Amino acid sequence: MSTPTGFMEFNRQLPGDRSPSERVKDWQEFHKHMSDEELRTQGSRCMDCGTPFCHTGIDMTGGTSGCPVHNLIPEWNSLVHRGLWKEALDRLHKTNNFPEFTGRVCPAPCEGSCTVGLIGQPVTIKTIEQAIIDKGFEEGWVVPEPPEHRTGRRVAVVGSGPSGLACAAQLNKAGHEVTVFERSDRIGGLLMYGIPTMKLDKAVVQCRVDLLAAEGIKFVTNTEIGRDIMTQQLVDEYDAVVLCGGAAKPREFNIEGTELNGVQYAMPFLNQTIKSYLDSGLEDGQFLSAEGKDVIVIGGGDTGSDCVATALRHGCRSITQFGTHTKAPLERDPIQNPWPQFPNVYTLDYAQEEAKALYGSDPREFSIMTTRFVGDEEGNLKELHTVQIKRSVDETGRKSYEPVPGTEQVFPAQLALIAIGFDGPESTIIDELNLETDRRSNVKARYGKYNTNVDKVFAAGDMRRGQSLVVWAIHEGREAAREVDKFLMGATVLA
Repeated sequence: MSTPTGFMEFNRQLPGDRSPSERVKDWQEFHKHMSDEELRTQGSRCMDCGTPFCHTGIDMTGGTSGCPVHNLIPEWNSLVHRGLWKEALDRLHKTNNFPEFTGRVCPAPCEGSCTVGLIGQPVTIKTIEQAIIDKGFEEGWVVPEPPEHRTGRRVAVVGSGPSGLACAAQLNKAGHEVTVFERSDRIGGLLMYGIPTMKLDKAVVQCRVDLLAAEGIKFVTNTEIGRDIMTQQLVDEYDAVVLCGGAAKPREFNIEGTELNGVQYAMPFLNQTIKSYLDSGLEDGQFLSAEGKDVIVIGGGDTGSDCVATALRHGCRSITQFGTHTKAPLERDPIQNPWPQFPNVYTLDYAQEEAKALYGSDPREFSIMTTRFVGDEEGNLKELHTVQIKRSVDETGRKSYEPVPGTEQVFPAQLALIAIGFDGPESTIIDELNLETDRRSNVKARYGKYNTNVDKVFAAGDMRRGQSLVVWAIHEGREAAREVDKFLMGATVLA
């Protein structure tokens, strides 16, 4: 507990951001930082609420409630308030291997379930979390901690995204020899190539990767399991294999005109830009540029917003983002969206703030569906045809969309980016090992156990649960490591 009345005495405060019209000119992180004294004040707003819903971490209708990795939030808030930063870092690292990632990119379901938020503004949990770990790096408190003893057991982790890295970190801590296989040229998975640098500086990712390597984890890049090395070879050569390959198969968008030049799925667009930026500062031209184009982003989620921000930095002529969902209310609906669910309210993400600063309005179009792409004589995209829709949900939760007559529109576009989500993991490894899958094509492995139908093979993260949050991936990676340790040793030293 911080101070008994801090939540009544002090208002919620967030760090400022760099001006949207200025930050679109570069690729640097856009959040500013708060002073230690300001952060101590914000930590004092954490109340003695009895049952801290902020670290429950459960799935509820409408999203996640609380922190999936069960961060000990009231404890480190109190320590920050008292100026005990190193102790706060120790508490933070007990549950979260990578707070420098979640402190930057997590949507903070913990804040949505903060008890103070019932009657006022929630504690600035995410900001304090990032400040703790950033100070830890600045002060030299975060150092390699290789295990004192090795077990002699060897584990292969496939995929170096947040679940793979968390799993590897925990297994290495238990003394196992861990090798992480990544098909890209850099370690990090979506942390490296799926999230733009202005949200997550890649130096932050590389710093943690270097730390893990110094602790004894072996990283193998440019190696695709199932192609460069057969999956069965890993099963034969290692004592356990953990599949953390993500859910990278894009959801197909089967409408007329998808074959036109200028119609592109979101992830290759983002991946190419980030790689070119890291390789050459975009000088090599090895990316699909939005410069001078009318750009339409189809999809209203985080990936769509990242496409908006990236296209703005390319220098697009105009930007519009389509979503099938209705415009959210300004305040939480106490009936349809009660606390402690994640609040579904109207906000401007960083990308929409930037578009509004440049073009004068929110770039989003709500309750809209693309009906076809139209090209010119040379096969290049020139426009999108759309219709407004009415969404309904049946008793099973299944959504359906009905066109509204007379609402047809035509939008000029030379680039359309499809960001409508993912349909599960790619099938190469699944087919090779004859892994069982669920109805959504994800690898079937019971939550909390993570073992598949194949002996010695486990699965975690998006590859098991489907597209989700970074914080859920970290949680599953940690839990899978615990189960692998039990499998290898008969008991576990991992929490």
